Amino acid sequence: MNTATSFPTILDAPEARFPLRLGIENRRIRELFHNATRQQWNPATDIDWSDLHSERYDEAHLEAARMYWSRRAWGEYGAISESPALQIRFCSDRCVPDMALFFTIRSQEEARHAEVCYRMAEALGGYFEEPAATAYQGSVATHGIRRMALDPEISLEGTIAALVCAAEEIAFDVFKHLIEITPNPVARQVLRMILRDEVRHCAFGWAYLEQRMPQLDEAQREGVRAAVVTMIEKVELNGYHSSWLAPDNAASRHEVEVDRLTWEAGLGATTEDLEKPVFVRSIADIRRRMHDAWGLDIPMFTHRKIAAPF
Repeated sequence: MNTATSFPTILDAPEARFPLRLGIENRRIRELFHNATRQQWNPATDIDWSDLHSERYDEAHLEAARMYWSRRAWGEYGAISESPALQIRFCSDRCVPDMALFFTIRSQEEARHAEVCYRMAEALGGYFEEPAATAYQGSVATHGIRRMALDPEISLEGTIAALVCAAEEIAFDVFKHLIEITPNPVARQVLRMILRDEVRHCAFGWAYLEQRMPQLDEAQREGVRAAVVTMIEKVELNGYHSSWLAPDNAASRHEVEVDRLTWEAGLGATTEDLEKPVFVRSIADIRRRMHDAWGLDIPMFTHRKIAAPF
């Protein structure tokens, strides 16, 4: 007998769709939706795969790059399922219609990112379906957004602030860094195409919260702050985007070496020494922006790999 205790989700509530609003209620998000529809791209045909020249790399560097791009595909694949969960929440909370419209395209974009990373791994010699060591799965498997999106006890504002204005902002800053240091033209083009979509993903979060934060009371605002802190402490500092931040074990050390070899080959990764100042600066920018825009005080953080609180 299954003795697990289930918790109620928004799926347990009756649907209340009508009256159905479709007019523009957040113009900035509606514009992001229209921009996204105009800027679609095809991983199969819009990347010049002939410029990769995988024959120029030795077996060790190719295997590392295959694992690196496979890992990227796993992360992007997770976003394919988080988008529909958030779509359901938008409808349940009767959010402005612009949000649901934008996320229809956001779902396509995350699927496209997963596909292009998979194609990159395949072009380098073959996609890996799972981490080399199961101990690393806890760092890369999920950041909990699907559960948060369906949990009526967690505010949508906190979920979006944690996912978009924290985690995706960090990813955006790291993508910019990767583009700057990656010499292989195909790897750099893949990163640029993903970044072009991520610009809109980040803008969505700030546009939504700019509208919502003035309407929240102090307890709700504290919930937003707590969600951001949890995302940084429990997800980002656990190595979700950066392997060198993961708990120190043989599995994470293997992934760090994968990143080093991929960076050494110029195929898209970075190293702890190069990424650390980017990561620290990104956290500082998020803290400043949330304070200036919403009056939220995000605390300093610590990590064994970073000498001083940041």
